[in-house]
Order: sequence, then C-alpha cells, then structure tokens
Amino acid sequence: MTGLLTGNSWTGKIYNGQWVGSTGGTAEVSEPATGAMLAEVGLGNAADVERASREASEAQSAWAQRIGPERAAILREAAKTLERHHEEVERWLIRESGSVPGKAAFEVQLAQAELWEAAALPTQPWGHLLPASQDGRHSAARRLPLGVVGIISPWNFPFLLAIRAVAPALALGNAVVLKPDVQTAVVGGTAIAQLFHEAGLPEGLLQVLAGDAEPGQALCEDPNIAMVSFTGSTSIGREVASAAGRNLKRVSLELGGNNALIVLDDADVDTASSAGAWSAYLHQGQICMTAGRHIVVESVADEYLDLLSRRAAALRVGDPNREEVALGPLINESQIANVERVVNETVSSGAELRAGGKRDALFYRPTVLGGVTAEMPAFREEIFGPVAPVTVVRDEEEAIAVANDTDRGLVAAVQTSSAERGNALANQLRTGIVHVNDQTLNNDAYAPFGGTGMSGNGSRFGSQSSWDEFTEWQWLTSRSQARQYPF
Repeated sequence: MTGLLTGNSWTGKIYNGQWVGSTGGTAEVSEPATGAMLAEVGLGNAADVERASREASEAQSAWAQRIGPERAAILREAAKTLERHHEEVERWLIRESGSVPGKAAFEVQLAQAELWEAAALPTQPWGHLLPASQDGRHSAARRLPLGVVGIISPWNFPFLLAIRAVAPALALGNAVVLKPDVQTAVVGGTAIAQLFHEAGLPEGLLQVLAGDAEPGQALCEDPNIAMVSFTGSTSIGREVASAAGRNLKRVSLELGGNNALIVLDDADVDTASSAGAWSAYLHQGQICMTAGRHIVVESVADEYLDLLSRRAAALRVGDPNREEVALGPLINESQIANVERVVNETVSSGAELRAGGKRDALFYRPTVLGGVTAEMPAFREEIFGPVAPVTVVRDEEEAIAVANDTDRGLVAAVQTSSAERGNALANQLRTGIVHVNDQTLNNDAYAPFGGTGMSGNGSRFGSQSSWDEFTEWQWLTSRSQARQYPF
C-alpha cells in the first residue's frame, strides 16, 4: 500500500486539488527531539490566499448542490482512508510534534471519529416548516452553507484540530482554505490534503497552504472567505477577531485556558493525584485543556502534593521516536524558555519546587509547584508546559472562588467522593466544560466543545454544533400564484 506521504510530489508546494508551487516560498520542518530536518513545505502569502479563496469559491457552488448522500460518501471514504494509513499519520505526529505514541494514536482515533460524525451531517434534516402567517403562502427555514471557510489550526494537536473543522465544513457544503502552523505543516496540512485527495474530494474545494501572520491576516480580509475558524492562543485570537470583525466575517475562536482541577476534602487522593498528573503532563502540558491550576482543600493538600510529586518524578522523558517515554520534547526553544521563566519567577515569589524544574535541550522534567498563590505567574498565566501549580484553599467555597479567579473559562474538573456534590459545584464554575470525578483532558466528536470568557467567543465544535458554526439560516416563502398589493 502506497503511503499518504510517500514520494515528493508535495515537497515545497501548496495544495489546490493538486500540488502546485507557491509565491510564498518554502520552509523546513524539523523534529523537536533531535533537530533533524523532516521535510520542506510550501508557504502561502497573501497572493496565494487570494488565489486559493477564489478557486475555492468557484468550486463551492457545485459542491453545495450535490445531494447529501454524495457528500457523506466522500467523508466516509476519508474516514476509511485514514484507517488504512493511521500508522503513518501517527509516526508523523511522533516525529513532527513530539507526541508520544499513545497520544499520537489517540489523536488519530479522535480525528477518525470527527470524520464519521461529519459524514452523518449531510443526511440530517436541514431546516423546518414554519407556520403560515398569510393564506396561500408556504414558509420554511433552511440552513445553507456559508461559502468558503478559512481555518487556522495550531501545532499541538495538528491533525485533530484541523480535521474537526475541515470535515464538518466540507460535509455541510462549504469549501475550505486551511492554514496549518508551519511547525507541523506536514501532519497538520499535507496529510489532510492527501487524505481527501485519495477519498475523491472534487478539485478546488480544499486548499492547503502553511504560513504564519501574512496568510492568516489575508484569510481574515479576503472577500471570498465567509468565516474564519481559529484555534490557538488568546493573544492571537484577539488579532484574528479584530481583523475578521472589521470585515464583518463570522469568527469561531477556540482559545487558551487556565484550567482548574479541584480536589475536595472527601476525594480519593491517590486517584485524584493520578488525574492531576495526567491533566498536567500529557503531551508535555501543551494542550489548551491542561490543568494549569490544582486547587486542593487543605485537609488533603499535603497528601496530594506528596503523591503528585512522586508521580512526576517517576515519569520518563525522552525522544518518543526512539524510546518508550511518558513525555517528549516541547515544540520549540521559545516555548521551553517561557516555561522556565514562569517556574523560576514563581519559585522566586515563594512557591516550593517539589519536583522537576529542569530542562535538557527541548525536554523539560514534569514539575510540581507547592504553595502557589493567586499573585504568582504560575497561577495567572497559561504555562503550556509540564507544570502542576498547587494552590491550597480552606474549603469548597474558597475552591470555587479561586477556580473562578481567571478571565479564561475553558474546562474544569472536580474530584470528590460524591457525584452530587461535584455536580452542584459544577453549577458554580464559569467554564464551557466541567468533568466531575475525571481529569480535564476529554474530547468527544459529538459533544459541544468550547470555552467562555477569554477562552472563546461562544463557538462550539461537535457534530450538532457544526450546524451553528458552518451554516446560516435562510427564510424561504413561496406562493403558488403572485398576489397584488395596495400600492
């Protein structure tokens, strides 16, 4: 079986249904664990975005007119194609993004679920009848595709976080211009282009070009782009929202988090520390849902800190492509330097370093910080690294107040022996997602995923939510015969 990414047809190029040269030049993609060059990808600039959006717009009308079962069939074929090539995609995730094998396999499984859920959308009801307000007039509301959707996807879960927008947007009759992050442009862009190419998607409907600020800005300004879907940091999300807003485009923002894992006094502390370690250290803490604040009631705080520190010390760090490890490298020097800064400043402010706090190249030891208070950087900032800051509170009421003491609102988790108590506490948390007796890192293709506050603008990913994101309502009335009016 020929691989998705074998050969060099895509090297140094961008995709418009075929692999073509760009005017934006090329970039090297390197392996974070070793620094080795993995590939050369094509870069898009504003001129490439203009061409891509125009071609996508020209192709979209015919695609929207295709009957639902035909669009669904292509999404199903993409899911089956991914099943055939899943090991290859997983290997690229390991090498290009620093994923450990388990995380890579999990990401591909989630992406496949997104494809299957998207495949169900085109054959669902797409509107409803409305009551007639006048005799002889039929009235209906129906959902229509937006046109061309621009998607800006990140480097941390590059395959999944692109697919979860690309698949439903296409399924609902839109065309797509995808701009993956340059650091993971192969698995986050090239592999997706190849996947849909092999599945038989008509030419022009999916355009893929990697790049940084210039093509991102162009997506927000191009008149052929009806909507921009952005996943990434809150700071860049503000810029995307501002640029798209000036052009009256719909914007979907899934941004950063500063998520709380709350451990109540009746929790099983050993189990809670397991959830805490998983929430803090999976994929080196480079996940928007990472537990960045561990808020623990004081009666169990010492035990929780001890257990979490032991778990952190036992986790092995190294090259996930060459050895069995729990944590791989961080994505780049800038990222690990920021983690170092936050940890060092927090310790200088009076926190206790209970585990970790050391780096080697782009590898950072899983870290536990005790005695973290609300004034310290580790409490206020999204670290995006393998750091578990622990804040001790008197009781449940203070835990709620401390958890809500942030402008972010993506996800929270609560550990307690009483699900009823946890559910009642969940009602008081200002987040888009809450998990009771679980960890913070959960994702289902059919669940409404998104945050509040500075974690998002109210948009949601997920099968049914996709109708709200990638279509718009049209009110349609008709009469069997035209009528005259008083004028």
